[in-house]
Amino acid sequence: MSDWIVWIALAAALVILEIFSGTFYLLMVALGALAGAAAAWAGAGMEAQLVLAGLVGSAATLLLHRMRRGRPRPDRNPDLNLDIGQTVDVSHWQAGVARVSYRGALWDVELASGAEARPGRFVIREVHGSRLVVSNETH
Repeated sequence: MSDWIVWIALAAALVILEIFSGTFYLLMVALGALAGAAAAWAGAGMEAQLVLAGLVGSAATLLLHRMRRGRPRPDRNPDLNLDIGQTVDVSHWQAGVARVSYRGALWDVELASGAEARPGRFVIREVHGSRLVVSNETH
């Protein structure tokens, strides 16, 4: 089997694994594998293929990481997540966690750092999946 076919198969396997992870980082490594396939198709030796695949995959991964770091996180940004800033009523806490009814469903609630675990109204500060991070500060 030709080297370039092995590189293409590796890239395809990485894309399939990416579907399950959802982070886009494996796609960047798959780009490196495609660069290795291109080098193999052009007739480069195995060492050149590996170096090119490593460089392209690493550069793409670093570029993606830098692009993501500069974006606002939707779990903390009220412009991207309309739940942030809304209020919930907590009747009782158990070890810093509670269950509340919010928007017609039960949600897990945890305290933000510095918040006081007492019954009352809390402001949603972050959303992590089906978990609300709240504080009793109203500003």
